[in-house]
Amino acid sequence: MANIIKGKAFVVGDNIDTDQIIPARYLTTMDPQTLAQNAMRDLDPKYGAFLDTENQGAYQIIVARNNFGCGSSREHAPIALAAAGVKAVIANSFARIYYRNSINGGRSIYPLETADAVSARIKTGEELEIDLEKLTVKKSDGQTFALKDFGPVKEIIDCGGLTAYNLRHNS
Repeated sequence: MANIIKGKAFVVGDNIDTDQIIPARYLTTMDPQTLAQNAMRDLDPKYGAFLDTENQGAYQIIVARNNFGCGSSREHAPIALAAAGVKAVIANSFARIYYRNSINGGRSIYPLETADAVSARIKTGEELEIDLEKLTVKKSDGQTFALKDFGPVKEIIDCGGLTAYNLRHNS
């Protein structure tokens, strides 16, 4: 997988729970495209529209504050976001179950933590460049933020998830 992710940011706040990421009424399927059509459907309107006719797949990077992915444990959340075109979520912290579901499923959606309050310095629609090797996020104006080291997570995601990773390394 590539070490560089480029795309537009969609900025949200604290405690974005899995009901906002993919509402329970759409959990009758595991079809990624159906889930993608309903990703962030119940997000507070103060953040704007994540998905609509003009913005379908417009945002490749979600920037959040604390506790992204809290709430019900559902593997549908990273599936829906990945199918909607999201390549990474940058947050100060993640709910552990969302973080693990992102890694275990190998959906090529990177959960990246930062110690900086980047959500206050990035606006929805801004172009970002994430360097997974250097562990940095750069805005189009050159302002750069550091990401926390995420150990073997990139390799697990790049392998296609935890099962694929274990098969590759333990057989």
